[in-house]
Amino acid sequence: MTQDGGQGGTPREGGRQPALLLPAIVTALVGLMVAIHIAQTFVLGEDARLQFTLWFGFLPYRLLEPDQIPGGLWPLLWTPVTHAFLHAGWEHLLFNMAWLAIFATPVARRYGPGDFLALFLICAAAGALAFLATTWGQLQFLIGASGGVAGLTGAAVRFMFQPLIIGKDPVTGDRRVLGRRLASLRDLVTQPRPRNFILIWVVLNAAVPLLPLLGGEMVQIAWQAHLGGFFAGLVLAGALEARGKRRSAARR
Repeated sequence: MTQDGGQGGTPREGGRQPALLLPAIVTALVGLMVAIHIAQTFVLGEDARLQFTLWFGFLPYRLLEPDQIPGGLWPLLWTPVTHAFLHAGWEHLLFNMAWLAIFATPVARRYGPGDFLALFLICAAAGALAFLATTWGQLQFLIGASGGVAGLTGAAVRFMFQPLIIGKDPVTGDRRVLGRRLASLRDLVTQPRPRNFILIWVVLNAAVPLLPLLGGEMVQIAWQAHLGGFFAGLVLAGALEARGKRRSAARR
């Protein structure tokens, strides 16, 4: 089993937020994943857990032998997304939840709950597609949130290294933080900090298949889902930004 692991410069929430206070949508997402894992661990028996994984984990091998696997091809309609809510163990879950809390929080605050959730699910599906492309013909499951979280990381890279935008409060005249602008794709190449982050990310994940050459054991990390989700988030952040600008213009 394989484990995967500014809105024009103005964030929607306005001003600073407590660093440790998770947005409601992030808390709900974490709570749902924890609840699913508790049910898998303490409620379902071993056979039921296997069936649950078969129906909700992503298994590309279905395309080759649909008649040999429960559900046939039908689960391919939902498992590119639902795999993100399953985890192989508590360590897998806790690592993904910590990673989610760090990178999901700024993305959710910038784009709002609806766009945040859509981005997470689309990036999870992009990670599943990358997994399918690189494990064709192999009997391997993809489970875990890290493809979606990698997408949130990619989206955050578009603004987290940019300088703060400072403006004046229209009522008090006090200086206040308005947010950070969104870096262009060109900026990601020319600016050292985002460029180095992306290079390190790609190298670390692309090196995962080579680890058995050093340690002699397979490493159960779906590096393909990490890369697929990350680059999807990197690109889709621009679409979310444009969508937010259109909404703001429509309200004026």
